[in-house]
Amino acid sequence: MSELLEIIGLDVSFPSQRGTTYAVRNVSITLKPGEVLGVVGESGAGKSTVGNAVINLLEPPGKITNGKVLFQGENIGGLNDTEMRDVRGQKIGMIFQDPLTSLNPLMTIGAQLLETVTKTTNLVGASAFEKAIDLLEAVGIEQPKVRFRAYPHEFSGGMRQRVVIALALAGDPDLIIADEPTTALDVSIQEQILELLRVLCRERKLGVIIITHDIGVIANIADRVAVMYGGSVVETGKVHQILTAPEHEYTKSLIAAVPRGDIKFERFKSVDYIEGGRQAYKSIDVEQHWLGKKIGKNSADKAISIEGLNKEFLIKKAVFKRNRVYLKAVKDVSFSVKEGESFGLVGESGSGKSTIARLIVGLNKVDRGSIKVFGQEVTNKFNDGKRISAQRYIQMIFQDPYSSLNARMRVQDIIAEPIRYYKTASSDHETQQIVRDLLDHVGLGSTTMLKYPHEFSGGQRQRISIARALASRPKVLICDEPTSALDVSVQAHILNLLKDLQDELRLTLLFISHDLPVIRQMCDKVAVMRHGSICEIATTDNLFDAPSHEYSKHLLNLMPKIDSFGKKHRH
Repeated sequence: MSELLEIIGLDVSFPSQRGTTYAVRNVSITLKPGEVLGVVGESGAGKSTVGNAVINLLEPPGKITNGKVLFQGENIGGLNDTEMRDVRGQKIGMIFQDPLTSLNPLMTIGAQLLETVTKTTNLVGASAFEKAIDLLEAVGIEQPKVRFRAYPHEFSGGMRQRVVIALALAGDPDLIIADEPTTALDVSIQEQILELLRVLCRERKLGVIIITHDIGVIANIADRVAVMYGGSVVETGKVHQILTAPEHEYTKSLIAAVPRGDIKFERFKSVDYIEGGRQAYKSIDVEQHWLGKKIGKNSADKAISIEGLNKEFLIKKAVFKRNRVYLKAVKDVSFSVKEGESFGLVGESGSGKSTIARLIVGLNKVDRGSIKVFGQEVTNKFNDGKRISAQRYIQMIFQDPYSSLNARMRVQDIIAEPIRYYKTASSDHETQQIVRDLLDHVGLGSTTMLKYPHEFSGGQRQRISIARALASRPKVLICDEPTSALDVSVQAHILNLLKDLQDELRLTLLFISHDLPVIRQMCDKVAVMRHGSICEIATTDNLFDAPSHEYSKHLLNLMPKIDSFGKKHRH
């Protein structure tokens, strides 16, 4: 048997009262043991649907209406739920796109790992515990025996993604389907995970399907690539051939939109290929636009000023204080961001980047230190019942789009909520017009207004989050991995939109990202963080061209780059 997996003429449809929607049309893909296949394409192209169809986890009422899924020669597309449970975990492991919703918030990380290990292997007791600890170490979790007792909400986004990967590896499967496995990971952990998958492929002849929008990941690990657009595969081939000499116009545009880490451009290149009514993006005259309406002049030139910021989290409880274990998430951090400036925060997952963002907007309480917004002290004042004026100016785009959206609200209400709260529209009619306008700008279109979050892909949900953040006309936008779930084409349009808004409105951006090429293109100044402290603050050009700190050099050395020959290079 030469093929580990064979997908033949696959159709997946979603019937509804409005008619039947085909998410996947006539898709045929093959995978050999020991091979890595990259499936790449835009958000909503059908990539995740193909992966879910293989393990029979399609969201109802989705169903396979045509085609076959052959795994190790057996047609698993016809297996019932009981039979599929024996396949999932033991033979096929799945790394889902959204790490937070993949984990049970009421169970510790260790309990979830032990449950998976015991169900997918013959190990119990101390042997199962030892394997669970080994899995945490393999995916780069520090202090695994301590973090074993932690809950998902006590982990950063990247660390949660590592736990999900550990769960997928628990049963030693023959096939792993990885749906955006490195979305929330910084470059160093991304390299660890990709190397781990490479070793598994080589040593165990493990087959891997990586579903991703990250061309850099494809260049690093894939042997072959399948490019999807509009539910169909438009091109397949070896990774070198696809990256250097793509044949389809969509593939050419997709590769051209990949951000550069070596040179800074004024704007991101966009995907120009449009077929079948894909939502077009609008350019706007901000001065004539509702976003350009004045909401007051600021009295300080510094939008954000942080002095001696400190934050600790209790990770091990004990009756006696001396036996408690604390995680020092932020240690004596100081920096300032000028009005209209783009300031980047980079560093490994768990370095404290997102914690700083949450401290600024008041989602976590500051232990020590000072935070000022336009000269006004806001430290620990966001939740005291008094609406201070600085709070209105700050909006945040969260790392996890699904958990930050109310699943019971329609899109139009999600985006309208801040407009109504801050009274930035004079009537319900104007509110609806603004909602339609924002949905057009982020590439979803006004036809999506009546849908719920679960009806969108991960990338589409992030676009809803961005539209909601812009709805209150903020002066400071804190972007915590805002493009981590977006394909490169949508990423280019969203980041260009942020650039336009920043230029016209003097919008201040605090940009948190593990994507170094995006940081290079977006930011004026960058702070590099490690273990809760700032290692280096420099202008973007100085940091990327001549970093002074050894850790900064290490991060930049790991940054993948696709040169003109389509090969992976290191700085």
